[in-house]
Amino acid sequence: MFKIKGILKNTVIHLRTSFKLALLLFIGIAIISFLIFVVYKPMYSVTLNDEFIGYTSDKSELQSKISEYSKSGDNQSVAFVEIDTLPEYKMCLLKKGLTANDDEILSTVISTGTPYYKYYAILENGVEKCYVSTYEESEGIINQLKEKNSNNKDAVSYVVKYDTQLSEFTNIETAVASLYTEPPVNKKVPTTTSSGRNTVVYTNSSLGLASIQQPVSGRITSRFGVQSRIRSSAHTGLDIANASGTPILPIAPGTVTYSGRKGSYGLMIIVNHGKNDKGQTIESYYAHCSRLNANVGDRVDTNNVIGFVGSTGNSTGPHLHLEICINGKATNPQNYLYH
Repeated sequence: MFKIKGILKNTVIHLRTSFKLALLLFIGIAIISFLIFVVYKPMYSVTLNDEFIGYTSDKSELQSKISEYSKSGDNQSVAFVEIDTLPEYKMCLLKKGLTANDDEILSTVISTGTPYYKYYAILENGVEKCYVSTYEESEGIINQLKEKNSNNKDAVSYVVKYDTQLSEFTNIETAVASLYTEPPVNKKVPTTTSSGRNTVVYTNSSLGLASIQQPVSGRITSRFGVQSRIRSSAHTGLDIANASGTPILPIAPGTVTYSGRKGSYGLMIIVNHGKNDKGQTIESYYAHCSRLNANVGDRVDTNNVIGFVGSTGNSTGPHLHLEICINGKATNPQNYLYH
């Protein structure tokens, strides 16, 4: 009995001793951990090709930045970067005074890659002629060549380029000047010297052109802006009645930009007269023709017959529907003609 009590006593003493040791160990670890927490912080040391390049506190975020730049570049001239070797990370404890240098690490990693630049090549018949940095510049060059009616406007295009070297860029004005070619002299439109009418010419016209003339003589049957049951909206031009087949002359020299059938207008010719002395673009429309006598691209003068009076399209009898547009907006022809 005494022997069992002795064993129990020794066991209790041993457990008590072990507990004290465990408690001391726990307290020691807690103190050490607290000191580490106060003095140190967990970081990652970063190496590239076995060379130390800095510290980061968030390797996932840093790696995400590297991957994003590799795929997308700087969203300006650099399209993407080919990076052959990625950095390696190792957990460590650093004094809290030390800071991460993610930006420097990112810059170092990027500098070891191969950048591919994005830009645009302007082509003429598939041959690269010049280079610009943006899509907007590419569109601007092509649009200006079309506006100037450059002879090669349909042969000019652009492609996106990706290269490790940037080409020398050209501004829009220089590119347009170098690419522009004068349109060829168009065939002469047939003229008439016996139209059977007198042409009324207005010199120094209020339209801003040097002179303009009546395209046909005749009686005004419908004026600008009137409403009618045969139209869905107000009248956008002036109707001049005359016999079917009467020759039509342009109000001023210009270039034919449309020649064909166009909905309720019937057979129609559109002539662009360029810009007037106020810098406004002037166009004239000749509708309901019985026959057309000029083609798109023809350069016409005031003595060139461009069509003949008819009654095609939405029409109740032979007449010329004349429209005059300033910067694309229809205006009353009687402000300038048929006073």
